[in-house]
Amino acid sequence: MTFVKPAFRHPDAPINELGRSRQDYEGGLSTLCAGCGHDSVSAAIIDACFELNIEPHKVAKLSGIGCSSKTPAYFLSGSHSFNSVHGRMPSVATGANLANRDLIYIGISGDGDTASIGLGQFAHVVRRNLNMTYIVENNGCYGLTKGQDSATMDTGSPNKKGDINMYSPIDLARLAIEIGATFVGRSFSGDKQQLIPLIKAAISHRGFALLDVVSPCVTFNNHTESTKSYEHMRSANTDMPVDFVPMRQEITATYDSGATCEVCMHDGSVVRLYKQDNDYDIEDRQSALEATSHYAKEGKILTGLLYIQRDSEELHDVLDTARRPLNSMNELQLCPGPRFLDSINAGLR
Repeated sequence: MTFVKPAFRHPDAPINELGRSRQDYEGGLSTLCAGCGHDSVSAAIIDACFELNIEPHKVAKLSGIGCSSKTPAYFLSGSHSFNSVHGRMPSVATGANLANRDLIYIGISGDGDTASIGLGQFAHVVRRNLNMTYIVENNGCYGLTKGQDSATMDTGSPNKKGDINMYSPIDLARLAIEIGATFVGRSFSGDKQQLIPLIKAAISHRGFALLDVVSPCVTFNNHTESTKSYEHMRSANTDMPVDFVPMRQEITATYDSGATCEVCMHDGSVVRLYKQDNDYDIEDRQSALEATSHYAKEGKILTGLLYIQRDSEELHDVLDTARRPLNSMNELQLCPGPRFLDSINAGLR
């Protein structure tokens, strides 16, 4: 049976500054299990790009293998897309980014694609500070191959069959902070009020931005004792409310009480945080690591913007690459001849 999404659009549907409706940012009909958290992440990306007034054709979306890596088909149908092999999305993203820095790069991965077979590639794309948004749809299991435990499954957490995980989990947010990510956030697929502003902030960040999104697998890892279930996230989530204000909008106060922290981005936009802990500084790497560790020891999950380094050098700055995309250069500019090659070789002696 073939299912086709209806083309009908309500005449009063909201339109953004580009004259586009939210429908223009959608993709194909999802084939994931009903209730899968990944579909909520796709919906959040659609909302974020619609609200940021991004032209879909200016986005390149990339993925590897897994349930999560299917999801780019479900948003931004008018964008560039590449589905790579298992765990190798970061290298494809690096090559594409170096060839055309003018696109917005969104990588979609899973806990298996990133924390297992792709861990080496993930570590290097982080430390190189590639200018991209890297979203991990983290459900603690391999949903595409019938629910085996992934490397992010918490110690002592049972799978659907009742087998207990005996291994230490890889905390991708902590790992990214330690090895040099300049923007690290964690969220829950069921909390769009937090997730959408985080995605908008990550896209606006200049440098590598990781979002570790706990996205429950309703088929294999949504039982009562799972630490990646809807029930557990709703009870253990200690969230840091987030608001993102583009620079073209008037910046006004959102939270009336408690401590509010405003972080100005390189383009003038603002990330506004309602801080749960006044001693936690999101712009201090060690403070961010201690905060995530503190909540983990209490059996809680700290979500929100965990760490940000605003004035960092992304990979193009480090390599001093050409400002123009390679596809806009002519043959002489791309291949200037042996004289320039000789000067480069001489500089390496």
